[in-house]
Amino acid sequence: MSYLVLNGLTKRYGSQAAVDNLSLTISQGEFVSLLGPSGCGKTTTLQMIAGFVEPTSGSIELNGRNLNRVPANKRGLGIVFQNYALFPHMTAAQNVAFGLEMQGVAKAECADRVADTLRLVGLGHLADRYPARMSGGQQQRVALARALVIKPAVLLLDEPLSNLDAKLREEMQLELRSIQRTLGTTTVLVTHDQSEALALSDRIVVMNQGRVEQIAEPFAAYEEPSSEFVGGFLGKANIFQVEPDVSGVHAAVRIAEAIVPLEGLAMPSGRVIVRPEKILFSDAHVSALPGKMKTRVFQGNHWLCQVQTSVGDVLVIRQNDGVPVPPEGSAVHLRWRAQDMRALRSSL
Repeated sequence: MSYLVLNGLTKRYGSQAAVDNLSLTISQGEFVSLLGPSGCGKTTTLQMIAGFVEPTSGSIELNGRNLNRVPANKRGLGIVFQNYALFPHMTAAQNVAFGLEMQGVAKAECADRVADTLRLVGLGHLADRYPARMSGGQQQRVALARALVIKPAVLLLDEPLSNLDAKLREEMQLELRSIQRTLGTTTVLVTHDQSEALALSDRIVVMNQGRVEQIAEPFAAYEEPSSEFVGGFLGKANIFQVEPDVSGVHAAVRIAEAIVPLEGLAMPSGRVIVRPEKILFSDAHVSALPGKMKTRVFQGNHWLCQVQTSVGDVLVIRQNDGVPVPPEGSAVHLRWRAQDMRALRSSL
């Protein structure tokens, strides 16, 4: 059922459209990420939902109520900023209680809700600690608790994990998703981190130059990118130009020296994407693309390889499963299945 509805949302600064005719329907309890590079319009979209930026046109509806003329402090939304925006002179508990006090919640109820929410984010033992004496991850949890304690209609997250180191960021992704599922809070996340969007979201909205390129569940967006931009931005990708092969009896496509049999699949045309983890090293074969191992980088659980071919450098990801990876400088052959190719349309 529709809960948060953005209809034709547009924001212009002069002749420049920061957000251009964005329409999106979010269900209650859903976790949706706005993903894209800097300047794509994702933060502006979040700020319009929050009430900090007025749309040039279009509408924002929450549970059937039009929010366009509703001030930010009357929308009932919880917001976690990139820099957390904690009050340094207040303890964790006082920071979390601030929003409830502004709402006039009674002291006894306020104390109970603050204690419950701090326990929810794993900080019950740090209620009396000041932000300066907390780690980045702890400060992030306080900011999250402050947004959640008011029981927001929608939780808005503006790059909340970007200031954390890689290991802590992964841990907080798990915590954030667990908390969101526990509470069932409708959540909109702004991020430029592809892995974060894939890990957290029920659906991903991939944005480019103020417009939506694709809206899909994470697996579908990754496996079935709708455009070359999505394919290249959402994870690593190899883009090949394919041509029909007419040399054999069975339907196939040619990519430079390689002839890939279609095995009953529809004939792709133009450009296709093949993810690096779908490509295998093989023996010399008519369906294999020859090349030379240019670079290989060991990354613990996998190898990232760059293979020089007649169609340019090809990325290959092989899991660290104990099978040796060809050394740099060696001749190699690359194969992939026809079903691992995805036809692409042009980007915006």
